[in-house]
Amino acid sequence: MSLPWNPSIVALDAVQAALVALPAAGLPWALQRLRGRWWALIPPASIVAVVFGITAAPGIANGLTWLALIACPILAAATLGWAMHGAWWWLAPLAVPLLGGAIAWHDQLGGHLCAVALSALSCVTLARLLAGIAPMLLVKLGILAMAAADFYLVVVSQQLQAPNNTLVAAAPAPSLPRLQVLIIDPASMGYGDVFLAAVLGGVVAVQARRYCDQAIAAVLMLVVAVSFDALFLVLDTLPATVPVAVTLLVLEALRWVRRRGEEPVSRS
Repeated sequence: MSLPWNPSIVALDAVQAALVALPAAGLPWALQRLRGRWWALIPPASIVAVVFGITAAPGIANGLTWLALIACPILAAATLGWAMHGAWWWLAPLAVPLLGGAIAWHDQLGGHLCAVALSALSCVTLARLLAGIAPMLLVKLGILAMAAADFYLVVVSQQLQAPNNTLVAAAPAPSLPRLQVLIIDPASMGYGDVFLAAVLGGVVAVQARRYCDQAIAAVLMLVVAVSFDALFLVLDTLPATVPVAVTLLVLEALRWVRRRGEEPVSRS
């Protein structure tokens, strides 16, 4: 059984929180035509497809680890050059040394941290795109649906652990990094967990009046995630998407209170 508040676990919580703070808002004009409600199904559908796909055909995990190795550096470069706050085109090439470090030190902490950076940064581009092309309400419902599915598969039915172990163990080659999972030994976190945190960041970026609101949301996410870690006292595996959903619900409650406070008061 994992110990709560292990430094490795808290570090991964911090990665999730950072992904709430990173995404900027806006969609390239060339992608405006792709707007549609069905994109909001990506978060919940992804976890269900991966779990049952790997259960039915474990070889899918090998394909996913190669997909992550190819796509994550490209998406991370897009994040550094466009998708995050403070992005500049000349930052995009930084993805290359990150990939080099992940390969050169694939079995060391430094390599794991480079791989974590690539995987996490890749989520920001995906999240900004999703928040831009799908209706905001449906994206929020997608976040809640993915967290509910994750909770059911991990805690209730315990169907996620076996395919997750298969996915975590998969590697493109013994000397190549596993970018489909974030590892800071001895803890690990699935790509979907950090992707959902980035999607929340994309939602907040669209709705925030100023960046301070997004930074506050990131701090709230960290507090919720670290508090949620107390359940490691009774569980070996936690659905790390649940703190994302809880954070969303708290933020929505605060937005409702703010709107009520700004409503004009009529006097007779």
